[in-house]
This record gives sequence, structure tokens and C-alpha cells, in this order.
Amino acid sequence: MSEFRIHHDVNELLSLLQVRGGDGAEGYIDLLQKHRTPYVTTTVSAHSAKVKLAEFSKTPEDFLRKYEELKSKNVRNLDPLVYLLSKLCEDKEMLQALQQNAKERSESSANTNATTTTSYSLPQTSSKMSMQELDELRKKLGNVTASSNAPLPAEVTRKMLRDKHNKKNPTQPNPVFPNWVYDRPALLGDFITSPTPAGDPAAPIGSLPLATQEQALVEDLLFVLTGVDGRDIAAQPVLGRQNRSFIIDPTLDLSVKELANRILPVASYFSTVTRFIEEKSSFEYGQVNHALTAAMRTLMKEYLILVTQLEHLQRQGLLSLQKLWFYIQPTMRTMEILASIASSVDKGECMGGSTLSLLHDRTFNYTGDSQAQELCLYLTKAASVPYFEILEKWIYRGIIKDPYSEFMVEEHELQKEKIQEDYNDKYWDQRYTIVQHRIPSFLQKMADKILSTGKYLNVVRECGRDVTCPDAKEVLYTLKERAYVEQIEKAYNYASKVLLDFLMEEKELVSRLRSIKHYFLMDKGDFFVHFMDLTEEELKKPVDDIVPPRLEALLELALRMSTANTDPFKDDLKIDLMPHDVITQLLRVLAIETKQEKAINADPTDATLSGLEAFSFDYIVKWPLSLIINRKALTRYQMLFRHMFYCKHVERLLCNVWISNKDFRQYSLHSAKWFAAAFALRQRMLNFVQNIQYYMMFEVMEPTWHIMENNLKTASNIDDVLCHHTSFLDNCLKDCMLTNPELLRIFSKLMSVCVMFTSCMQRFTQSMRLERLSLEQGTMDVAPAPSQQADGAEKKRLATKFLAEHVDALQSDQNFEATISKFDSNFGVLLLDLLDKLSIYSTNDCEHSMISIIYRLDFNGFYTERLERMAVERSQKAAA
Repeated sequence: MSEFRIHHDVNELLSLLQVRGGDGAEGYIDLLQKHRTPYVTTTVSAHSAKVKLAEFSKTPEDFLRKYEELKSKNVRNLDPLVYLLSKLCEDKEMLQALQQNAKERSESSANTNATTTTSYSLPQTSSKMSMQELDELRKKLGNVTASSNAPLPAEVTRKMLRDKHNKKNPTQPNPVFPNWVYDRPALLGDFITSPTPAGDPAAPIGSLPLATQEQALVEDLLFVLTGVDGRDIAAQPVLGRQNRSFIIDPTLDLSVKELANRILPVASYFSTVTRFIEEKSSFEYGQVNHALTAAMRTLMKEYLILVTQLEHLQRQGLLSLQKLWFYIQPTMRTMEILASIASSVDKGECMGGSTLSLLHDRTFNYTGDSQAQELCLYLTKAASVPYFEILEKWIYRGIIKDPYSEFMVEEHELQKEKIQEDYNDKYWDQRYTIVQHRIPSFLQKMADKILSTGKYLNVVRECGRDVTCPDAKEVLYTLKERAYVEQIEKAYNYASKVLLDFLMEEKELVSRLRSIKHYFLMDKGDFFVHFMDLTEEELKKPVDDIVPPRLEALLELALRMSTANTDPFKDDLKIDLMPHDVITQLLRVLAIETKQEKAINADPTDATLSGLEAFSFDYIVKWPLSLIINRKALTRYQMLFRHMFYCKHVERLLCNVWISNKDFRQYSLHSAKWFAAAFALRQRMLNFVQNIQYYMMFEVMEPTWHIMENNLKTASNIDDVLCHHTSFLDNCLKDCMLTNPELLRIFSKLMSVCVMFTSCMQRFTQSMRLERLSLEQGTMDVAPAPSQQADGAEKKRLATKFLAEHVDALQSDQNFEATISKFDSNFGVLLLDLLDKLSIYSTNDCEHSMISIIYRLDFNGFYTERLERMAVERSQKAAA
């Protein structure tokens, strides 16, 4: 059972029991998955569980009757359910809890009904209801009751199946028999019931001698065995799926009548099988049922030959009633089995795989009866031929030809081009899906491999290559499952190898992934330095003012003038300007299906988004590589790239501050203590950003990439490749702190503090430069006026001397010291908070890779004491 199925069943059970609170569905799902076992309920355990439940039930007959009814309908998972219920019966505490839950639910529903009913009142009528109106009402109620229990008429069922098929396949409607096939009952080969009673009242058969009665009855029985009413035996009309009954002339001798009653079940079986064959031969019931009815028709032909031979003996006067009973007994068992199968298929409304499951189970259930098992084996082999033809085309060529929707794999109309457009597109998972009730029970274990085999071949076919499995052999039903299991295994191995070689060698999947790594994971350092130098001024603009073609041209220039020029897939790299910054995008993704989703989505889009914040790369991937590098994978690459790109941008800003601060070396030491704090803070910020980048690139992405590359070399099928690639991206996102909203918010605030600090320093440096320019040009009032003969060099020397002496006053006027102190305090608090949260997650959630960030940022133990103090305070709060 898949995880999604478990999730669905647990949620449905919680809603039925009206359970609220607790850990919710997730807690129970984790518990169930931890305790899952491959245990399959056996026939013995199911039988003992059935007996135990019958003993526990207050009405065991009703329980057993219901069980047999469901078993006859071939209800899936009936035995596991009975086994589960028997285990619940043994658990007294669970029984008490369920009884209490049922009592509470009944009380709440009663209160709801009482609240509802009190708001209504019966309309007052001026006169009493007449007898005619009462009769009409009684008839309507009777019709409603009968229609709720009786099965639908055959023509209604056929119309429903036809409409269902035409809705799925509007271009290929089902063929339909003409109406006269159904309107002429004489064509069916079954009894034509007449309203006249059986027997001749003028000459009752009971008045004749016993030998004459026997001869007349033998003749009547031969007619009845072929579906024709006799003189003294008449068939009763049947309603729905009932077995046919007969009326025998009551004046017959008791001994003769008793022997006739023993033979008549064969006629009833014949009627049931004949009706089944005629009904299921319609186009709407599918090829498996057609094949089953054809096999049954062959057996019925043998049966009619037997009746003909008996009639020949009767005409020769050699057939007595006892001889008829003797000759008919071997056939009785065969007809009983055929009628039982026909009734079960009819009651269960079986088609395709469900019909084969029923036949397979019957074959195994008759293990002790060799003749019955041989009969069921013959029927199952015949019925499985069309199903296995569909299976062969699917596993050998990747083609589904299923005109009546019987095969276990269902095709959906999805466009493969959407993989590059829609983030949530599920082409690989939803183009072909398994329909559980169509899986024959003997193919249940191989269902996933059958699905994957056809999918692999279908991908190669859609690329214009015709593929056929070289080991293709006819699949035949057998009780030894290993025979067709080996054939499916061979087809699966061939399909896996064909698609994997096609993607790896012809489509160069690994080279494509390396190309994406060059750009999205910043593998090409010289390219990025050159690109950021070229686009720095353009990306500083608001995103609405940026001209995308200009960015594309600069990207092309950077690609051609760096080592990326050797990449054969560089032309597939494109520019993409996103509507949100990376932190907002990540928080929106992480908030899906949580309480914060509405609050985050309600925030308006940042109108002042800069080009740097909106910038991202995109990549063009064509079919079939888009199965692996789909929109979801590209979005993850984009998140990683935008995160690292913004870190690289902040690092460049801090480096520019370092360059501009070199100007202060020429000033006197009066201001050294003021600028020392700013220089130290800049160095701490630069150390933080560089270490974070080093950690992400060399301790997360590179090792994880090498693991993925090694795994791809040993991958045996495309599902393994998908799994390894998705695991690589998930691990990168998790270890880069992009899947934890709390860490993400702290990191975002740290980056914001760094950016604001660089802006403040750049503004101060700019003001110093303006002051210097003013002094050099002699425009400041407080500057000493140089003589007219002084040259430019002397003016520059005097301006520098004045600025060095008065720089303390300038920074004091701008409150520079308090601003730097505030930046230092905010950065220190946020960094300490980040280290504390990282230590918690690395300990509690076993995220040991994150602990290396703490070692790198706290390399000299500067934060160790405060982190330990915070841990003690947290433990004290938890204890309190």
C-alpha cells in the first residue's frame, strides 16, 4: 500500500470516527509505516477470523450470509478486513473505546437531528387523504423500496457502461447490437415463460399408470434441460439475478416427483449460464467477459450434445428416469460450477482484471477437487487470453490498446510540454496510472513493474524510435506464477536498459546536469565574476526598469568571454526575472498547507524589488530529459542559485566597503578608535558571508553532487535516476538551511543588516569624498585660503591635513558612533541566535552537517560561553 493510500485511509477513518485534536493524521501514518509488515492474510487465518467473528456476533447467520454475499462479489481486501475485525474483538480496551465513540457520535447526530426537526412543522391539510391517493402513495413507496434492492435492468447497465466508455474515448465509441437482438426472447435459448399453468386439467398426469408417468416425465425433463417448458414441468419467471425455479404437476407420483426434483437443478444452472452468456456477449462488457462466455458456450455445446444423446436413447425406449439421473450426475457438478461463476461475475459486476481475479481465486479454492480445478483452469486460461494480449503489447512495445477499459494501466491525456511550464505537473506519475480493481490477483505483486516497463518503452517511442523487446514471448496463464513473472522481469530489464542508455548516452543526461551545475550552483567562478561586473549597474535598477534583452546580451558576452564558452549547452541558459525575492519565494513554498499560508500569500508583492533580488537563471530542457530536469527540479535549482547569488552580492558589497575604507589610512589617528569598530564589524560580516558560502559550496553541494554522480553510474532504471536527482536537490536545500523557516528568517535578517551596514558606510565614505573635493576646490568657508601662487599639489595637501584634523567632528555630527554600535549589536544578536538554533537542530533533528557552520563561525570559542548559557536557560524553562 502506497503512502498516499495510507494517508487517505487514515484521514477517512478519523473523519468517520469524528476524532479531533491529537497528533493528527501524520502521527498515525508514521506509526503505521514503522510497523508495516509484508504479511499476507492466508486462507486458514481468514477462516479462523470469520469463525471468531461469527461467534462474537449476536446474529451469526446474518454475518455469515453477508460475508458470503461479499465474497461472491469478489470484494477486494475482504479477508484482511475480517482478520482486522477479529483482532479488534480480542482487544477489550479498543472495543470499549469504539463503543464509547459510537455512543458519542449517536448522541451528537441525535442532537443535530433534533435541532433540525424542530424547525419544521407538518403542513395542515383541510381534508383527509382519499383511498385512491393512499393506494398511489403505497405503490410509489413499494416501487422505491424494490428499486433500492433490485439490480438494474440489463439494458440500463449496458447504457451506463456505454456512456462511461464513450465519455473516456469519444473518438472510439463502442459498437452496439441492434435492438431486435434483445427484443426477441426466442433468440436467447432460455425459457420463454407463459402465463398458462403447467399440465392439462382435462387429463391430469397423476391418473395415468406409473410407467406412463415416468416416460412422460423423462420427455418433459429432456425439454426442460434445453430451456423449453414441458407439459407437466413449467419454468417460473425470474427477477434480476435469481435462480430459476420450476413447477411440477402436483398429481405426479411422489417417488417420480422426488427424482425429478433432483434433476431440475441442472435445468436451473443451464438457464443461469445461458442468460449470463447472452448478456455478457454484448460489446459493453469487455473482451475478458467475451472470452469467458465463448469458453462457456463451448462447454454448453458439449452439454447439449449430451442431452441430444439422451434424447436418442429416449426415442429408442432405452432411457428410464433412473438412467437419466445416472447419466446427468457428472454434468451436474460442471453446470453447478459454471452457474456459480456466472452468478459471482454478475453480482460483482466484474470486468477485465476483476473477472480474472475471481476465476483465479476459484481455481485455487478447488485445489482438492481435480476435475473442478481443471474446469476453472480451462475457463481462466480462455478468459485471460485477451488480457494478456493487451499486457504483451504494453510490456513489449509500450502501447496500450484497451478498447473496453479493462487493463490495469490506464492512460490519461497529458501534454509532455507542460513539464517545462507547470511546477506541479505530474506527467511521469499521472500519464499512466494503475487502477487497483483491474489488477488480477495473480499479477498484484508485479503491478508496479508492469507499469514501469510500459512507461519506459513509451518514452522511447515518443522520441520517434520503435522498440520491441527481443525476448518477447506469449504470456500464458498458469498456476505456476513464476512462468510469467520471469517474462515480465525480462521485459522490465530490457525496457530499463533501453531508456537508461537512451538518456545517458544519446541525450547526455549527466553532461546536461553538469552544465546546470556550472550556472545554477556557481561552478564557473570566472564566469560569475565577469557576469556580475557587466550587469552590476543594470541589476541595481528596479525590476520594472530593467530591459531583459540587454541582460540577455550581457549574459551572452559573459559566456563567450569565460571558460563557460567550452560548454556545448551554454545556449540553453536564459534570464528570468522573478516576482518575489528568494526569501519570500522560499517562505511561500514552506508555508503550503500550513496556518501561515494565507498570511504569507496575502502580503502584497514588493513594488520596489531590485533587479538583484528578482534575478535568476532559467534553462531550456527538451523531451525526454524534461522527465528528469522538470519544472519542479529547475525551481529547486533556482532557489539554490538565488540564495547563493544574493550571498555573493552581499560579499561584493562588503568588499567594496573594504576598498573604499582604504582612503582613511591617510588621515590622522584621531579617528582610529571610531573607525576601528566599523572596520571590525565589516570584517566579522565578511567572515560570516564567506564562511556560509564556503559551507554551501564545498561542504554541501560538492560532496552531495559526487554522491549523486556515483549513484547515477549504478542506477538500473529511470526511476532510480529520478530518485537520486530529487534526493540530491532535497539534501542541498535542507543542508543550505532553505527548508527551515526559522533559520531562513534569521539568515534573511542577517543579510539585511549587512546590506544596510554597507549602505551606511558607503554614504559616509561618499560624504567624506565630497568634503575633500570641496576643500580641494576652495569652496569650504572654514578652510584656510591658499595663496594665489600655490599650485594644485599644495591645495590637495592642505585639504587632506584639514580633513584629518576635523574628521572626528564630521563623524560626531552624523552620529556615526551610535549607528555603528547599533549595527554591531543587531548583527551580534542575530548571529548568536542563528548559532543557537543551528546547535538545537543539529542535536535534536540529527542534522549533523549544519554543526560545521558553528565550528567555522565560532572557530576561536568567542560565542561558546554565551551559547552554553542560552542552552542552560532553555533547559531550565523546559524543566519548569
